[in-house]
Amino acid sequence: MSVYVNKNNGFQQAEPVTRECPHCGAHAQLLPVATPSFEALTEARPRNVGLVFRCAACNEPRFIRATVRAIDDERVELSATLVEVERVRERFQYSYLPEKVERLFRETLECYTAGCYDAFASMCRRSLNIALASGDGNARRRAQELVRDALLIGEVDAKTARTIESVLFGAQSEPPFIGPDESAVLIEVVKDFFYQTYVRTAKLKAAMQMRRFFAGESLRNVTPIERGRRS
Repeated sequence: MSVYVNKNNGFQQAEPVTRECPHCGAHAQLLPVATPSFEALTEARPRNVGLVFRCAACNEPRFIRATVRAIDDERVELSATLVEVERVRERFQYSYLPEKVERLFRETLECYTAGCYDAFASMCRRSLNIALASGDGNARRRAQELVRDALLIGEVDAKTARTIESVLFGAQSEPPFIGPDESAVLIEVVKDFFYQTYVRTAKLKAAMQMRRFFAGESLRNVTPIERGRRS
């Protein structure tokens, strides 16, 4: 479906546009606030235009770029593919990470959000290395197993899998160059690694401790007679 700016400057959408908001996280409708005028578009005849929407959930501004598809005497047609200038930030449960690891991993995900894919690859390796530095002699082997499991579960093709492993564990001083496709796989792999290593471990440990605590409380509250019957 296309988007139109009519001769009377009316802004026409065939259907509502909904996106995940980078500010509040809601998947909400985008409501137009500022759109280019018909006169300005017909005079300048740009290839792309900027529009301002607001999030229906939190009212924060959303800045959009759209391609001009056609200009005629009655209206200007814009592509329905609206490109957001401000991308949704990646989320993670950072509170479970050690301070140094958290700092690097935050910047790692910021690089991905910004579309700086080679910087993202370099930061992935750096974040992984500092996480492994605090582990034992088998930490690297376990990390490789976690990564390979994630690639296997994701049914990642062999070429991309080799690239991901080279980014994270390669012998060369710098990781290989990667693009959007490899980055889309890499971000899921590293998020899974840090989740398994820190978040899942902490939650599982806490859950077991809680279970054992209440089991002990239950046992202490049992009378000697009842304890003898259970035995």
